[in-house]
Amino acid sequence: MASVFEVLDPLRQTGLSRAQQDALDRLEGGMGQARAEIEAGAQTLRIQQAAAARHSRRIIETHSERARRLMAAGQALVEQLRDAQARGGLTTALAEYARDATERTILTADTLRKRGDIFLEHEAAGCPPVLIYDYEVIMDGRDMPFPCNYMLLKILPPEDVTIDPTRRPYVIIDPRAGHGPGIGGFKTDSQVGVALRAGHPVYFVAFRARPEPGQYLAYVTRAEAAFVREVMRRHPEAARPVVTGNCQGGWATLLLAATNPDLTGPIVVNGAPVEPWAGVVGDNPMRYNAGVLGGTWIPMFLSDLGGGIFDGAHLVQNFEMLNPGRTLFRKYTDLFRDIDAGDTAFLEFEKWWGGFFMLTEPEIRWIVEQLFVGNRLAKNEARIEPGRPVDLKAVRAPIIVFASHGDNITPPQQALNWIADTYADVAEIRIRGQRIVYMVHDQVGHLGIFVSSQIARKEHAEMGSTLETIEALAPGLYEMKIEDIEERDGRKLFTVSFHERSLDDIRALDDGFEDERPFAAVARASEVQAQIYDAVIRPVVRTGVTGTGAELSRALHPKRLERALASSKNPVMQQVAHTAERVRTDRNKAAADNPFLAAEALWVEGVEQAIDMIRDTRDMMYELTFYTLWSNPWMRSFGRTHESRRTLKNPDELRNLPEVASALYNIERGGFAEAVIRMLVLLAENRKGVRRDRLERSSKVLTQDEPFHSLGAERRAMIIHEQTLIATYEPERAVETLPCLLEDAAERALALQVVRFIPGAVDEMSPETRKLLERFHQVLGVPFRAETVTEDPLAALPARPAPAQAAAAPRDARGGNEASAER
Repeated sequence: MASVFEVLDPLRQTGLSRAQQDALDRLEGGMGQARAEIEAGAQTLRIQQAAAARHSRRIIETHSERARRLMAAGQALVEQLRDAQARGGLTTALAEYARDATERTILTADTLRKRGDIFLEHEAAGCPPVLIYDYEVIMDGRDMPFPCNYMLLKILPPEDVTIDPTRRPYVIIDPRAGHGPGIGGFKTDSQVGVALRAGHPVYFVAFRARPEPGQYLAYVTRAEAAFVREVMRRHPEAARPVVTGNCQGGWATLLLAATNPDLTGPIVVNGAPVEPWAGVVGDNPMRYNAGVLGGTWIPMFLSDLGGGIFDGAHLVQNFEMLNPGRTLFRKYTDLFRDIDAGDTAFLEFEKWWGGFFMLTEPEIRWIVEQLFVGNRLAKNEARIEPGRPVDLKAVRAPIIVFASHGDNITPPQQALNWIADTYADVAEIRIRGQRIVYMVHDQVGHLGIFVSSQIARKEHAEMGSTLETIEALAPGLYEMKIEDIEERDGRKLFTVSFHERSLDDIRALDDGFEDERPFAAVARASEVQAQIYDAVIRPVVRTGVTGTGAELSRALHPKRLERALASSKNPVMQQVAHTAERVRTDRNKAAADNPFLAAEALWVEGVEQAIDMIRDTRDMMYELTFYTLWSNPWMRSFGRTHESRRTLKNPDELRNLPEVASALYNIERGGFAEAVIRMLVLLAENRKGVRRDRLERSSKVLTQDEPFHSLGAERRAMIIHEQTLIATYEPERAVETLPCLLEDAAERALALQVVRFIPGAVDEMSPETRKLLERFHQVLGVPFRAETVTEDPLAALPARPAPAQAAAAPRDARGGNEASAER
């Protein structure tokens, strides 16, 4: 450190004076910053150009094709009208259509009256779950130390369904995003129905319309943990429960598993927005809502207007505005046009869609701040309550993630990118003993992921039937693929396979992370706005809100009002009911070839296209406006503090983690079980993928045959975890040290027979698999014969205890449940 005399001494200043050097340094720094800003501005321009190009191309291609179809239908309609006119039947057709349309209008109005009555009855009953199955309440969150409005239901099976209490139970958590519970089981082809038909006990996590006073999201997580433990207590002989979370219930399931690592049964996450900043430019407009429409302060304000309660009807209204052509127009015109087919399906769905559930202000604020605006869960910054962070790495349960390219609410990037942001690479997933399986559907929409009958019959059925074998995977990241194979006895059979994937495969679903930088500025601005609102505006708002005013604001919400006004309590609608009854007794339908029916269809298509055109233009403007507002130089500087992502270990550092060191220390220790599992892991590493039939053989051997059965689920998982690390970091020594685990010649031969049984037929093996098997034989001194082992070598053997040497070896306890090494 120079003294003041040395700093100011001109003799010590060589070349330029200090003032000149300072000016030059400032100039160079400014030029560097200018270059960075120019590059950032160019990047923003590229993003906007890409967004505009993609939106424009989609608008032109989609609406041009639809316009061509409309023009063709219009020309056909003109021909129909000319033919009818030529036959002199145009007037008759018009009169026939007018009567038919009038009757359909009355019948449709009557259906809306029924919907209104159902809405009021449902509200009066407290909005119970819309499950079609009977159930009984097992636990009630109101009775817990931290009370909440959640409860655990046991689904009672229909008379023709037999439940095996020793089979793995299912716990289904439906979304609490404005709607009520039950959508996962409101018809037979559903998640509940699939599990029941397979003989599994099924439990359902439901919730009441109103939260308990002072309820926090942490209370909900505590209650859900207690529910799962109660299910485990009720089924001591069964494997750990499968916990399935739909949409918002998906990230709630991740919270549950991360804060309760003892819950190690598989978790299934369907269409859950875990990383809401993610998405593809020009494709996912919903993620821009907070930046265009406002941040956290809006739900805070709406909660204050509701007397501390946030009305879920606001969320439902937002969902409807995503696709207004479908939800506000086509849904009703389809009902009108097909009213003679009945209204049962419409009323069943509307009962759920029109059941509006509420959250406390702290709950909705946590969801918006921590998740949708702040993206804190994926960045490892979320706190479920003060002093209690949520780390997704803490999840010990196998994770199955289901997403779809057709989902406009939770695109695959939001459902999957958290994996790449949480782990350094797949090696870290293995080190932590984690199994993550994901599946991406091509086109099903958001609700279809857990509502569609087609998905229930295929994806959910196959997912359910392969859960046992999913746990038989060695730790790692996999993509699950379901392919049509054949149809037998009117039933489609599918082939299921698992393919090893890297984090780059997850990232490849996205278009990079540069488009996510502006969200950091939105997050910081949202925090500032919330603080200003809380300190300045909130006291005034709360002063003017009374209990009556809050209740009236909910009753007057447009979504409630439109249903209430259409109910039988409206005197006008009572007359509609009487008129509709007369119409049903004397229904006069127009002929199918009536040209005015074609004109009606043409009008419906044209109006829907116009609404869709407005929607598509709106989405494009939202996106362009977002980047204009939040990606300028000042906003980039403003949001820089919130840009950081989770700090990950360098992949080279992973080998030095204690879990790896402990596993490698035991490379020469173990016995029969360790040797078989190690060889299966090495084979799996060699193949990089496997069909379910091989996985099922592996699961049967390692869970039902001795000595593996006697190990128990926890012990098996520990061994699989350890042997996976050994095979990953020291594959050569893993093979060379096999004789240390199998000293007896008979045990060596038996172990090789078991390992040969798992892959199946020799002629179906890849050359690499066969070569590795030959090496196993060579190292263990057992001659190799090219024959297929068709029978389980351990099935007929008497029970034998686990080798004492294996039992004595210390191991890391971080493994999944019911796992095996075969992939």
